[in-house]
Amino acid sequence: MARPSKKLSPLWRCPECGRSFANRNQSHSCSDVSLESHFRGKPAKVRELFDALTVMIKKCGPVKVLPEKTRIAFQVRMSFIAVQVRRNYLIGHFVFARRVEHPRFTRVETFSPRNHLHAFRLDRLADLDNQFAAWVREAYAVGEQKHRRKNSE
Repeated sequence: MARPSKKLSPLWRCPECGRSFANRNQSHSCSDVSLESHFRGKPAKVRELFDALTVMIKKCGPVKVLPEKTRIAFQVRMSFIAVQVRRNYLIGHFVFARRVEHPRFTRVETFSPRNHLHAFRLDRLADLDNQFAAWVREAYAVGEQKHRRKNSE
């Protein structure tokens, strides 16, 4: 017999910047940073890599792209992937509900039993392969907070 799904609370909206969060009074820095500002002075290949990553993420469903002062976050109910633009590459991290050991992760940090940060580096379009797409889908489900629902798959 399937158990009922745990109902998720409505998103809280920051009264200053208008950004939505899964947690009420979520700590953050309100900012008015443009996406373009992250790519100023960078080679076109870095923007191409970011755009390809964005397309991959959007195949999972609706997502907000949130340029912040030091990173660009991707959010459904909560942020599940964030990247930082470097001179010739992107660094970033996924949030998974489980710990995954893989050589492509530059570090893995566990914050709680269902909150694991998996850092990565993207140098070229070929890095956005089927394995990476599977991790994007897994992280997207965390962004939807499916890992918090009792009846999630």
